[in-house]
Amino acid sequence: MSSQQRNILVTSALPYANGAIHLGHLVEYIQTDIWARFQKMRGHRCIYVCADDTHGTPIMLRAEKEGITPEQLIDRVWHEHKRDFDGFHIAFDNYHSTHSEETRFYADTIYTRLQDAGLIEVRAIEQFYDPVKDMFLPDRFIKGECPKCHAKDQYGDNCEACGAAYQPTDLIEPYSAVSGARPVRKTSDHHFFRLSDPRCADFLQRWIATPGHVQTEAANKLNEWLDAGLSDWDISRDAPYFGFEIPGAPGKFYYVWLDAPIGYMGSFRHYCDRHGLDFDAFWKPDAQAEVYHFIGKDILYFHALFWPAELHHAGFRTPSGVFCHGFLTINGTKMSKSRGTFITAESYLRHLDPEWLRYYFAAKLNGTMEDIDLNLEDFAARVNSDLVGKYVNIASRCAGFISKRFGGRLGTVDRSATAEFERAFAEGAIAQSYEARDYGRALREIMRLADLANGHIADKKPWEMARQDGREAELHEVCSTALTLFRDLTLYLKPVLPKLAEQVEAFLNIPPLTWTDVWAPLPAGHAINEYQHLMTRIDPKKIEAMVEENRQSMAPPPEPAPVRHAERQQHEAQAEATSTSPAYIGIDDFSKIDLRVARIAGAEHVEGADKLLKLTLDLGTETRTVFAGIKAAYAPETLVGRLTVMVANLAPRKMKFGLSEGMVLAASDERGGPFLLAPDSGAQPGMRIK
Repeated sequence: MSSQQRNILVTSALPYANGAIHLGHLVEYIQTDIWARFQKMRGHRCIYVCADDTHGTPIMLRAEKEGITPEQLIDRVWHEHKRDFDGFHIAFDNYHSTHSEETRFYADTIYTRLQDAGLIEVRAIEQFYDPVKDMFLPDRFIKGECPKCHAKDQYGDNCEACGAAYQPTDLIEPYSAVSGARPVRKTSDHHFFRLSDPRCADFLQRWIATPGHVQTEAANKLNEWLDAGLSDWDISRDAPYFGFEIPGAPGKFYYVWLDAPIGYMGSFRHYCDRHGLDFDAFWKPDAQAEVYHFIGKDILYFHALFWPAELHHAGFRTPSGVFCHGFLTINGTKMSKSRGTFITAESYLRHLDPEWLRYYFAAKLNGTMEDIDLNLEDFAARVNSDLVGKYVNIASRCAGFISKRFGGRLGTVDRSATAEFERAFAEGAIAQSYEARDYGRALREIMRLADLANGHIADKKPWEMARQDGREAELHEVCSTALTLFRDLTLYLKPVLPKLAEQVEAFLNIPPLTWTDVWAPLPAGHAINEYQHLMTRIDPKKIEAMVEENRQSMAPPPEPAPVRHAERQQHEAQAEATSTSPAYIGIDDFSKIDLRVARIAGAEHVEGADKLLKLTLDLGTETRTVFAGIKAAYAPETLVGRLTVMVANLAPRKMKFGLSEGMVLAASDERGGPFLLAPDSGAQPGMRIK
């Protein structure tokens, strides 16, 4: 146990009760679970809570479509989510629901305190209203023709064809996605949290600047939003709506994003009531306990602006840290239903070991907001090499000798062979990496130690000793030393591979490993159990079966109809006749290219590349890595902070230096270059160029 026990509350973002858990979700829950397990192994009180996010119009409409109540729907989905989380060994101390009396209580408490502080304002707004369903329509439930590119059937907030953002009232020929009726404009009173109040901005500037509250790249983004000015937040929705009614406002309900983070408090209160824990010791303003939220970068605004401002001005403590991670791509691209790479947790578990994915995600995570890629070939190769070829291999090579030659009892341990392990533990690099959520660095060090253990076995050659007379004592010591090193590696890997660690603890006949157990070798005479196979290699055919299953279940769009021979001849003749003319394109072709303003947040040389610079591009809501052939024209330090233009929807390209997620635009010809393009002053990262 550590010298001073910490009291830590940990949360992950709440999954919405309107869909299945998929591998993109699991990045966050696996990241959080590893961190919470590590803290518990250190002897700290670490409580990991979460809940289903259950309110909102989509829940209400889906339940209506299925002919059940919203309560029946969210109960069913809760069990589905919990099944998938259990399957991946996500060890919540409490998994609750936002549709709970605990969450209602704290939502009402926070709202009334903000109201008393003068931070709630009621104002009339104009919205689209469905006259058939008798309901106001959220933006995503209004469709129509894009006012910019005139694409049909686009949502009420942005066009998926050209990327334009607009108000629902800008749509041409709008219609309700719920009933198909033409919506009418109607005025309604809405409740706003006055985030624009100077008290909020002043507090948030101090909170963001406090070390540890957010990562550096997150702080940069938050300060941009602060500098641009914060807008008031509409926190109410009109009936009919599935959620909690606002006190003193009949027919008005809390917007789902108001009570979703409050669900962290509700779930924790549910835990406290069942375990006799003091809720206020974690949530009062001067609480000494620590509270950490693990989230995706797409919800940073809610968790690091709205949420701390709400808590502070309602008289609660604010988070000790908001840990933000990036998105998941599969084979270098976004998850795709047609390619079978939109993979649900349930389908993965039908084919593959969950701890394989836990290990692979951990090896990719480094505590930053960088996106991570699940390359399915690399996934199989890394698991087979690291976990089977290095780690499990130690026990499989030596355990049989102990059972067959020495009655299942260990002998003395060669302390010179364990010295490097003890030094690594004393220096604490692995523990520091886990604490910093840099799991990739931790696993690299663990595999370095595994290489040393395997090297020791290879040097001693116990299989040769077993065939030679008079070397029984040496054989006993080599194999006993190897299993002690295997014990230590298991301890280090336990936060990542909890179920495999349980199997090893049973095999070695030892109590559950904690972070102090690496100091002492397993004693001479200690009895172990017979070795059972611990892990198999990944069979690529199982990955192929999983991908195929998801491709079929997701019903890909039909293939385009083939062009008949006569039509093809006509097209080729027309192409020949116009080959000397400029290669004109239509507006529809141009609209397919997503050009965005980007700020160069980082630039660095690429080792081994003569022409490339590695650029980190800030697009406002996300960051991208791009390798650009501009090294001859620009020094990296001169690029940081500049605005440029990038192609944001170019398919990512796997290069030997890493994944390039787009292209920056530059001009050049025989007169010189390349010259990076730059937008006019006033342009902001993420703006679409059109």
